[in-house]
Order: sequence, then structure tokens, then C-alpha cells
Amino acid sequence: MAAKSQLLISVIVVVAALVLLTMGRSAICPCGHVRLWWGVVQSPENSQQLFDWYSLTHLVHGLLFYAAGWIWLRRYPWQARLVVATICEAAWEIAENSPLIIYRYRAVTIAYGYSGDSVLNSVSDILCMIAGFWIARRVPGWLSIVILVSCELLALAVIRDNLTLNIVMLIHPVGAVRVWQAG
Repeated sequence: MAAKSQLLISVIVVVAALVLLTMGRSAICPCGHVRLWWGVVQSPENSQQLFDWYSLTHLVHGLLFYAAGWIWLRRYPWQARLVVATICEAAWEIAENSPLIIYRYRAVTIAYGYSGDSVLNSVSDILCMIAGFWIARRVPGWLSIVILVSCELLALAVIRDNLTLNIVMLIHPVGAVRVWQAG
């Protein structure tokens, strides 16, 4: 990757982290521990550690951003498309941790006690998106689709949630889905 793109992406990630800190987000889990993985969705440490089940959704973001960039920004080099994707992902991380979206998650999704992400988790989510973008750039389109569907089905099977359900429930909540997700 060109040095200029790497620098821009690094600046975007740092700025997003600083904005999140300014918004009052905790740098790390309020529990005081930093863990590589946290797999219990209905717990205070979810979205606080480096990776969790929702990391899959951010990997999927990268696959989708790559496809969108290939369709609509094809005349630009992939590095520029990755910069745009990183801006979009960073903007989502900031929006996702705003009181409006936190409240919406609590009101209509299975994230009953959701209090937002730690900055560590948000930065990790941005890096997961970059990984998804990178994978999509390196593998054939059909394999990107297989990876995307596999991530969605794995999350659905294990935690009864995924990017698709997240979007549906945020935009137009379905009571039956919420009941099913709650187990």
C-alpha cells in the first residue's frame, strides 16, 4: 500500500479514537482488563475487548465496502477506495457510540444493556473492516461472497445476531425476531 494511503488511514483511526475519547468513551474495558477475545454477548465486557462476535460484522463491512468501491469508485486506485472505506467505518464507530444509537440499540435489539464500545474495541472494529477489505481485494469475488455468508451464518447460529439482523432491527424492529434473539 502506498505510504500516503497508510498515513491517511492511520490518521483517520487516530482521529476516530480521539473523537471517541472526547465523547467520553472508555479507552479500555471499564473492568480494567484487556483481552484478545470476549465471546459472551449479554455481558458488560461485550464490545469492550479487542475482538468479539461483532468483529465478524465489521469484517463483513470491509467485504461490502470493497464491493461498493469496486462498483462506484472503480476509476480510483484501491488504496483511495480503502481510505474512503476507513472514513465510512470510522464515522460509523463514532455514530454507533452516540447516545442516539446506543439508546436505539437498547430499545430495539438484543443489546439490552449495551453502553457503547470501548475505544480499543472501536479501533479493533475499524481494523476488522480493513481486514475484510483486504481479503476481498485478494480473493475472487465468489469467495468474498462465501466468506460474507459464512460470517453472517456463523454469527446467526452462535449469537442469534449478525449484520443483516442488526440493520433490520435498527431500521424496522420486528418483535418476533427480538423474542427469538432473546432465546
